[in-house]
Amino acid sequence: MKIALTGGTGFIGSHFLKQALSDGHTVLAIRRSLSSEPRIQLNQQPVWLDRRLDKVTLEDLKGCDVLVHLAAHTGNVPYDSLTNCLRWNLIAVLELFEQARQAGIKRFIVAGSCFEYGRSGERYSKIPSDAPLEPTNTYAASKAAASIALWQWAEEHQLSLEILRVFHVFGDGELNTRFWPSLRKAALLGYNFPMTLGTQVRDFQYVEHVARVFLTRCLMSSTICKPSPSVYNLVTGRPLTLRDFASIWWSHWNASGRLIFGSRQSRADEILRYVGGQSSLKLPHFLGSLIDSSKGV
Repeated sequence: MKIALTGGTGFIGSHFLKQALSDGHTVLAIRRSLSSEPRIQLNQQPVWLDRRLDKVTLEDLKGCDVLVHLAAHTGNVPYDSLTNCLRWNLIAVLELFEQARQAGIKRFIVAGSCFEYGRSGERYSKIPSDAPLEPTNTYAASKAAASIALWQWAEEHQLSLEILRVFHVFGDGELNTRFWPSLRKAALLGYNFPMTLGTQVRDFQYVEHVARVFLTRCLMSSTICKPSPSVYNLVTGRPLTLRDFASIWWSHWNASGRLIFGSRQSRADEILRYVGGQSSLKLPHFLGSLIDSSKGV
């Protein structure tokens, strides 16, 4: 299979690339510049296309069977302005998808975000995939707008579109300022780790499992996939508080320091519960990955 991929130098995208290439697939990986490198080491390289999303042409995409969109503009704090987020997470993506359609691609798989649900998440113990989208920041608003627009675009052209809403992903290659890499660094150096009370409830997902789901969806037979849009939440079915998540890893790493709960304040606008429900695609729980993931420690 020949896969067109955006975000191949990003967190999830780097793991997707590694798995797809190892499985023998051809990947045309779109990256913004030659200087962009995957977050993890690859055993082999894809066919790199050094273009901005809005500069990719139908000639570039001819011969590809599916387009997997994992790229995101400012998916971490600090978020860019709403204008720029909409430009790169919505307008440029629509332009790219239209070029892909004209090139003959009929299957599209998109990484959505749990943050699209925003305040809506507080009203559900398990957020259904058809819950209202009530984002609370510019990045999430642009992703929600893209979901709505791409849904309409796919219906209009009778194309297979799957939006897979990812919850809280962690693992090797993650931005080092995020929670799990910061926790690991403190544990391995023997430092104490100050954090909030940790009452936030999350569905923590191991990045290799998330990448595998995206690749598996690529390989679904065209006779199974509907020529219409669908939205799925990626879930493990095992939500944890941030406190429990930190404690499990702290123990796994045999950390000599202490977790200092309550020494930091939660963000004022933070949603305390993000747990996905139906319609969902099931992931393994990260506890089954502790041995594998410790190889990168």
